[in-house]
Amino acid sequence: MHSTHAPHTFPPRLAGKVALITGAAHGIGAACAKLFALHGARVIVNVRSCNDAAMAFAASLGQPENILLMQADVRSREQVDAMVSAAIARFGTIDVLVNNAGINVFSDPLALSQEDWTRCFAVDLEGAWHCARAVLPHMLAGGAGSIINIASVHGHKIIPGSFPYPVAKHGLIGLTRALGIEYAAHGIRVNSISPGLILTAIAEASFAAAADPQAERQRQAELLPCKRIGEPEEVAYTALFLASDEARFINATDILIDGGRSQLYHE
Repeated sequence: MHSTHAPHTFPPRLAGKVALITGAAHGIGAACAKLFALHGARVIVNVRSCNDAAMAFAASLGQPENILLMQADVRSREQVDAMVSAAIARFGTIDVLVNNAGINVFSDPLALSQEDWTRCFAVDLEGAWHCARAVLPHMLAGGAGSIINIASVHGHKIIPGSFPYPVAKHGLIGLTRALGIEYAAHGIRVNSISPGLILTAIAEASFAAAADPQAERQRQAELLPCKRIGEPEEVAYTALFLASDEARFINATDILIDGGRSQLYHE
């Protein structure tokens, strides 16, 4: 496992910045929250359920005055607006938004229910827009901001049996490019990250559901050119870069983090 501890010889890369991270209690979101806090950001930790585990995680991130745990369902524009208002009241601004909250909805297209179609887009696409729409006025007022959308390799390549998830992720990459161009002249950057297979709780659960979990894990690793599965911290470090002023000329683009898997023509 790669360490999230920053080299002591370098200053924090997000000092003075305020970052809102959705779906921040586990997986990639949690890795971003840890790394951002370590690099000096004040962090709004968005969770859908403010349970004991979420509160313990938020408490582990650093000084309480620098961390704000907020319960909000990104599907609800009203809840998102209330969360952003509370964050502004607490910290005065939001410099960085990481739209990480997402769900997997995989189905045969003709077997997909209307409810599941709506649920997929409500979280994976509309939820990101709710958050971006809520923070953009504050970023515009400050003349700067970085929005980072966690997309997916499904937004680049189609895997059979995964409908409608790739449709939503293609839409999220489109949202990234459109907003990035729309607000570029105002000092706001909008980029996305497309992870491949990453060792999150969802991935671990899929391995555990196999007849031979260890064999399935190895099979998945062997599909990757680097012969290993990615880690949440590796996505978080890219988000850290995009959130920082180091990436000030990167806008309206998507970065693939999949160990090269999506570039293979065939196995």
